[in-house]
Amino acid sequence: MKVNGKSEHLDYRVYTTKFDRVVNAAELDSVLGPLSPIDRKHLDEAWSELQSGLLPWKTKVQIGSIEAATNIRAKMPTDQREDVVVTLLFDQSGSMRGQKMLFSSATADVMQEFLGTLNIACEILGFTTSRWRGGRSRRRWRWRFKPRNPGRLNDLLHVVFRAADDNRVSTGSWSYRQMLRYDYPKENIDGEAIEWAVARLRNVDRRRKILIVLSDGAPVDDSTLQENGPCYLSNHLQEVVETVKHEGDVEIAAFGIGFGPHQFYPLKHHVDDPSALGTELLKFVENLLINSSGSVTN
Repeated sequence: MKVNGKSEHLDYRVYTTKFDRVVNAAELDSVLGPLSPIDRKHLDEAWSELQSGLLPWKTKVQIGSIEAATNIRAKMPTDQREDVVVTLLFDQSGSMRGQKMLFSSATADVMQEFLGTLNIACEILGFTTSRWRGGRSRRRWRWRFKPRNPGRLNDLLHVVFRAADDNRVSTGSWSYRQMLRYDYPKENIDGEAIEWAVARLRNVDRRRKILIVLSDGAPVDDSTLQENGPCYLSNHLQEVVETVKHEGDVEIAAFGIGFGPHQFYPLKHHVDDPSALGTELLKFVENLLINSSGSVTN
């Protein structure tokens, strides 16, 4: 995990954290700058699709959420549910742009309301980088004698769409609109994102803590991999997941979107079609909540 901004895994390094940012969704302009006219047009079109085009999809998922909530209430008394926090950690890399991000945004909105009605704390987070090709981290490295194997070499961007201490059943869908910004998705550095999400979970005063990582592939950041080798980020991801499993205070699971999650995740599921994300994630979370045997896989 991280200690003073540096990973304690001996084989994994971070060249600099100077340009890393953690922001609320409403603050994305402070990192990415204001939207250009063409990007605003893309956002408005995607938002319109989410609000109207996905209405039948949303109705179907909400019906499923009512059935799932009834089952959970029957098997988990109120005091148990009030002692649970669930974090959904979304990969927001460039390959998620389009239908995957559209359904991720809609699903995040449905899931926050579903968990909120059950008195289960819900945190929704996203991870990407603020720049392509290494950004300011890479430029700094090039200006300073370019040491070999510098470690992670890009500017992290971690976004809070909903905090765990937000007690509203629904925060509205405006925050998740930000997922649809065309200029938002870039690279994905999964290991450090999981470290961040776990650290946040450990600050939540609830006994049972569940982290679900939603992703469409392996970690990729061209700048980092070019200077450290093709397996650098994947190896770190596996180390981080193994550490979380060993420490045992956070239950970690993976949900693949058009991608089968890595086998080292103890709990995992995936969908091939992004439109199945809502209904299948509901079932997955329902099973996680009422079964802690570690047998939820596909």
